[in-house]
Order: sequence, then structure tokens, then C-alpha cells
Amino acid sequence: MPEYRNPQQEPGGGGGGDKRMLMIFAVLFAAIILAQAFLFKKPPAPKPNESKPAPSSAPAPSPAAPAAAPSAASPAAAPSRSKQHGASRAATAAAPSTPTKAESREVQTIVENDVYRITFTNQGAVVKSWILKNYKDEEGKPLDLVNRAAAEKFGYPLSLHTYDAALSEQINKQALYVPSATGTLQAPGELTFEYSQNGVAVRKNFFFGDKYVISIETHVTQNGQTVAAYPAWPAGFGDENTAAAYGSERVEYQAVGERSPERLAAKKLSSGNTLRGPFYWAGTQDLFFAAIFLPENPDTAAMVTLRNSLALPKDLKKPNPNELVHYEVLGAAVGDASGVTKARLFVGPKALTVLEAVHSNTAPGQMNGPDLRNVVDFGFFSLIARPLFLWLKWTHKYVSNWGWCIVILTICINAALLPLRITSTKSALKMQKLQPQMKAIQEKYKKLPMRDPKRQEMNAEIGDLYKREGVNPAGGCLPLVIQMPFLFAFYSMLQNSIELRQAPFLWLHDLAAPDKLFIMPVLIVISTFAMQKMTPSAGMDPKQQQMMTLMMPLMIGWFSFNLPSGLSVYWIVGNIILMIQQYAINKSHLGQELRAEQEKRARKKAMK
Repeated sequence: MPEYRNPQQEPGGGGGGDKRMLMIFAVLFAAIILAQAFLFKKPPAPKPNESKPAPSSAPAPSPAAPAAAPSAASPAAAPSRSKQHGASRAATAAAPSTPTKAESREVQTIVENDVYRITFTNQGAVVKSWILKNYKDEEGKPLDLVNRAAAEKFGYPLSLHTYDAALSEQINKQALYVPSATGTLQAPGELTFEYSQNGVAVRKNFFFGDKYVISIETHVTQNGQTVAAYPAWPAGFGDENTAAAYGSERVEYQAVGERSPERLAAKKLSSGNTLRGPFYWAGTQDLFFAAIFLPENPDTAAMVTLRNSLALPKDLKKPNPNELVHYEVLGAAVGDASGVTKARLFVGPKALTVLEAVHSNTAPGQMNGPDLRNVVDFGFFSLIARPLFLWLKWTHKYVSNWGWCIVILTICINAALLPLRITSTKSALKMQKLQPQMKAIQEKYKKLPMRDPKRQEMNAEIGDLYKREGVNPAGGCLPLVIQMPFLFAFYSMLQNSIELRQAPFLWLHDLAAPDKLFIMPVLIVISTFAMQKMTPSAGMDPKQQQMMTLMMPLMIGWFSFNLPSGLSVYWIVGNIILMIQQYAINKSHLGQELRAEQEKRARKKAMK
């Protein structure tokens, strides 16, 4: 309210008292009228307290009005009180006169191209179905990425997340928007939804191309003021039908200036927490599919993390309402903190060739930022896993079946490791020959206490023996040490490669899933046992060797029950190749010498 000078301080007191009193009453009356008009109207809710992007579990911000509202402490956002009151008067006057724009019934609009078929409903202007034409579900039907059970409870894709629950309910569930088109539209094209009622106005523009990316532009106002309303993918994906599938969900974002994205699992998330940019992209994903928002302006981008619990039957194929399991479903709402959201949305497979074609923005209109290849997480061994996958894809150009590609790759890797295996066998033979001398050195010091400093002399003598005979005690373990990273990298690659999803091989229907007939675990046990029997073990007690020969295959077989079938193929083919190599080594002069040395030691022990 404008400042007024106190009438009691006007010059020339005394005889003008009545006039001054009349002036005071007039000013007070005017002040009351102005207060009624401006001071006692309902104030907007406070701005949400948003945080910088970090894997934080900070509590969700309280319901708030538009994030675009300027701070009162900012000089640029602090006009005179008279201007503020003038703007407020205009907003108040405009709200009742906002024309109502709404449909009287629910209608649907379908948009499709070669890769997707999206079904919009005007009730909330949300997506009821997002079908990927090139991918199938477990029943062989085109895959719908909308998780219906979760969407019905927590919101459908492209609903708008606001900090006001009542407003969210109105614009996402109750509102019947007016669409620019109904029926079926062929991409490329544009679809607009508009709604206005009771001072609330919403406009959603969608632009469709020929790939997996669509463009989004949304704007929400309430009583003439812009409201922070972020487009969302609220709750999981439609391909999730097991606990492992739900457990693979992540919310991720790649901050500007960072080389790798921040990955947040359910235990790191609190629902409703706001992460502020700048970031190139942000969204949610599961093992094989992703919904990634790419803000037009990374500097003003913000993401709200969403986490909810969904109760589903333990067996989805034979649902029993008395046997329910609770799964965490994750989602993300991404928008522009300045108010109007302009962004692109990628919804599709986590295929490297597809992701590498989608680039983020560095500034409005500049799509020259990092691509989405980092959405695929090959884990700790990505340095090996990524080249292995590229090699596998190159092989698939010439061999149409992914299973046979894995077989070829396994043969190549084991052929490359053959020289190390021969070196390991030589090392084992030398270790066998040195056993009597090593035992003599150990007998020499066995009466000394373990903490006696002279024990170090025993280690020095054994080290001198190794050096004199040219033996590397770790030589026998070297092939295993080198092979293990390849095994873990293969596991990471096969688990994250959508190309292997539902890829058949022999009796297997899905190389990315465990063998439902459990034939592969049995073959792993048999092949591992046979390989153990064929491989001589240097310096190991015969009873210990017998126990390991039995226990090791059983343990590996137990672990393999839940392994992807593609990894089981790699393991079994690798065992077969190793058995062939070991057979050739055993028949060679080197192998016969090693066998003779083992039999000699066994006879000596038997005589004792």
C-alpha cells in the first residue's frame, strides 16, 4: 500500500484541527477500502524449497505455488507495492472472466508411427497406452510400456506434477480437455489439449516425429499466475512382471559438466523431493526401457522424484488376492523451474544405436549436448563389457542368431587365453617338482613360534627357491584371474543388452532370462565337474582335491539357476573348449610329465 504522510505532522496546527480530523477519517476510510481490495485476499502458497541435484533423501517440499515466482529478496523481483497491488487487482479481475473450455465427454486420440502407437485420453490429457511395435510382451503381443496397475493408482504418463494436491487432482483426473484432433493421427504431426475452468488454465502441446522422441510444451496458470507443473512418467513400465524387474528400476540424471549420470535406486529416493539443474537429461528406467526427459534449457531444469509402493499378487499369471507382494515403483517429473516447460521425451528401448542418436540440449535450440548412451549401465566392468557388446553386435551382422554369436565370441576369448593356460600348466608342473624342497624348508622352521622373527627367513628361502628354479607361484592362477573379469563383463553385458531380450537359441526362448527348464544349470554342473577331473592340481592334498572337484560344480550350478541363459551358454561353451584344450595338454609331453609327478607323490604318501 502507498505510504501516506501523518496528518498530525502537517504544518500550521491550531485552528485547522477540524479539517485535520476530517482528513484523518477520510484517509482511514480509504485505507480500509484498499485493505479490503488487496490485503485480505487469499495469498498464494509459498514457493517450494528446492535443492541442488544430489542423491539426497531430503524430505519432500511442502505444497507450493509456481516455482517461477520471484524471490522477495531479489531487487529485480521487487517492484513497488503499488505495482504489485495493481498486478494483483488485474489477476483477481481476470480470474472470473476466464472462459470455460472443457469437453463434455471422454474421447481418445491415437498417434502412431513405425515404432510406437500412443493412445491419449482427453480426461487429464494423459497417455493410457504407449505401445512399442518392435517389442513383444511375454504373451507375444506388442509391448505396452504403461504399467496399468501402477498408473491407475499413481498417475498416467504425461500427467502434470504440481505442489498442490487439489490442483493435480483437477488437471490430471477430473479435467476433460479439448483436443485439437481425435481418432488416429499419423506422425509426424502435432496434438494440443486445452482446458480452462474456475481460474485454472492448462495447455499441452505435443509434437511427434518418426523416431522414439516426442516434443512437449506445457503451461499451467491459476488466477492468471504461472504454476510449476512438470510433465511426468509417474510409475514404472509395462514390461515389469517379476520382483527382479521391479528391482531394476532407477531414477537417473546427467548433470551438466559430469561424464557419467547419477543413478538413484529406490532406497536413495524420497517421493516428492525436488532436484534442481542444470542437467542434460533426467528420467526413469528399468532393465530394458527408459523414459528420459531432455529439457530445452538445462540451466533452469528441475526434477521431482516419485516413489510409491504397489501391492500385486505374488503370481501375476494366477493372481491370489490373499497373497500380495509389495513392489517399489519409481517415476520422475521433469520441467522448467521458470514456469513454461519445453522439453523432449525419449520413450523406448535402451539400445545403444537408438540412444546414441538422441542428443541433449546445451541451450535452447542447441541439441549438441551428450547423447543418451550412458543410460545403458554396464557396471564396474564397462571398460570390457562395452567393447564385448560391440564385438557381439558386429558378429551379429554375419550370424543372425544371438546364441551362435555368443558361442563364436566364447571360442575367440578362450583361444586368446590358450597361451596363458599352457603357461599355467608349466607352472603347475614346476611347483609339483619343487614340493619336496619346499617341504624340507618348512620342516626346518616348523618348531619356531608363528611370531618368531626367524620365520621371515623361511619365506626368504622359499622365495630364493622360486627365483632359482624360475617358478612363479601365481602362474597357475593367472588364467583364472584374467578370465573372471570377462565373466563378470559378460554377465553385465548380457543383462543390460535389450538385443538379447527374447532372443531364442536352441530350446531357450530368451537369452536374457534364466532357463525355465533348468537344463543349463545341469549342463554347467556336469561340464564343470568334468573339467575339474581333467585338470591337474599342483600341491593340493588328494582329499581336498576330491572335495573341491565335487563342491565347486555344485556351487556354480546353484548360482546359475538365476543367471541369464546367454551367460550360461558362455560358461558351458567355455568349459567344453577348456576340456578340449586340457585333453590336448594332458596328452602332450608336458602333461604326461605332470601326471607322472603327481602319481609319484601319491605313492610316497601311500607308503607313509
